Amino acid sequence: MKKLLTVTLVLGLFGSFTLPAQASPEQDLKVFRDYFTKRFPNTPVNDFINGVYSIDAASREQWEEIEEFPPYELNIEKGETLFNTPFANGKSYADCFDNGGIGIAHRYPFFDQESGQVITLEGSINACRAVNGEQPLGWSKGAIADISAYMHYTSRGQVINVVVPDDPAAMAAYERGKNHFYAKRGQLNMACADCHVYYSGNKIRADLLSPALGQTSGFPVYRSKWGGLGTLHRRYGGCNKQVRAKPHKSQSDEYKALQYFHTYMSNGLEINGPSARK
Repeated sequence: MKKLLTVTLVLGLFGSFTLPAQASPEQDLKVFRDYFTKRFPNTPVNDFINGVYSIDAASREQWEEIEEFPPYELNIEKGETLFNTPFANGKSYADCFDNGGIGIAHRYPFFDQESGQVITLEGSINACRAVNGEQPLGWSKGAIADISAYMHYTSRGQVINVVVPDDPAAMAAYERGKNHFYAKRGQLNMACADCHVYYSGNKIRADLLSPALGQTSGFPVYRSKWGGLGTLHRRYGGCNKQVRAKPHKSQSDEYKALQYFHTYMSNGLEINGPSARK
């Protein structure tokens, strides 16, 4: 009851927040960012890339010590080795990407107007394997997370720049992701926005809920709970399970659309992945 009262009081203080239904992505981004900078006035905008540690001074020092010898360091090394290992046909991942795949993660996801699809980095990794006659990797963890971690590591400091082109199909994908973010689901009847917008900064059990702004910048993440590295879609699935909703499959159209919207809301912030979380 005390926890519920705390949340209710916070909602009364900050009020409800929903992005306008007919707004442009640019307008959505401004409203979204303004909300968090007002809610957490002592947090510099780019510091939101550090997730909950941007607002949790009590645990930040310990997290910074962990980041000095990060648990995902071996994953980056594995990812680099896999990235540079030639396929059976002699080609490699570098042949599939602009700039040899180095320093490009900040452009993902993007909307491919030719196929009418949202393209994620992990999707591009497996697409590269397919055109080179290799079997696909599992979507949520393991080798694909390691390769993604390496590619994100080479992109650290690059500014997220997700583009929604002037294309009805691109806007439909963006709106689908936006609707998913704000739609309530599961037996607990909760939305992504409930935890990471309205209740952000409040405790659930023993943990603070992280702000949605900057969340995607740190993926893939090494979570202590997982004991390993995982992709953003793995986390989406876990969140759905926590509200007792049936999760979508990793790299489903639903999660790709969610990632498209979710990452667009962090445009202008820096890539900070991979990273460590509880």
